[in-house]
Amino acid sequence: MTEPATGSGGGQAVDLGLEEDPPYLYPDYVATRLRAPKRPLVILPHTLSELTGPAFGQDAVGELDHDLTRQHEGEPIGQRIVVAGRLLDGDGRPIRRQLVEIWQANSAGRYAHKVDQHPAPLDPNFSGAGRCLTDDDGIYRFVTIKPGAYPWQNHDNAWRPAHIHFSVFGRAFTNRLVTQMYFPDDPLFDQDPIFQSVRDPDARARMISAFDISLTEPSWAHGYSFDIVVGGPAATPLEE
Repeated sequence: MTEPATGSGGGQAVDLGLEEDPPYLYPDYVATRLRAPKRPLVILPHTLSELTGPAFGQDAVGELDHDLTRQHEGEPIGQRIVVAGRLLDGDGRPIRRQLVEIWQANSAGRYAHKVDQHPAPLDPNFSGAGRCLTDDDGIYRFVTIKPGAYPWQNHDNAWRPAHIHFSVFGRAFTNRLVTQMYFPDDPLFDQDPIFQSVRDPDARARMISAFDISLTEPSWAHGYSFDIVVGGPAATPLEE
């Protein structure tokens, strides 16, 4: 859904301490001015349940959950795309049989959510959410529609670049990562404070998918590859 605007404000807030991840307070991203913590974080010890990996059996995912173009009676409007990649831990090992979830706007840049009321059409054949399990090589695959850019109220004439939200689990519940996947060469990158809040250029590049001819299916769909790394120096940045 569109990111909500909030009132101005500021104050010191706790930073994540890594340029690979956005700070809690990034003034250009107006919503962080109110939601950023203003007191030191309290570190809680992990329990056994948090350190053991979540188990998602085959019954957790429906047959068509990975294909957002076949969840309704008709076909959605827009450019069909295949998005696939590997889910890896910080040592480059595949994370097998773990849940990957996505959500996104439709091809007109509108979410199927009551909060999103900007003047773009809804698509009755596109709900914009999917899920799948990685295979034994840590590979996931979705079929969807390329999302459109959309306006939001962060600043004057603000538009979000086209993106797909991802939620993944690593080897434990404490390794959950929520991030966004962008598309190559989007002209809105320089104008988007959410994307720019990841200050390290190399880390920002890890949020951009790559057009992949090997995933592209003739006369049917473009393909984009997007690997997701949970933890380690090459981790995919957190971005909600």
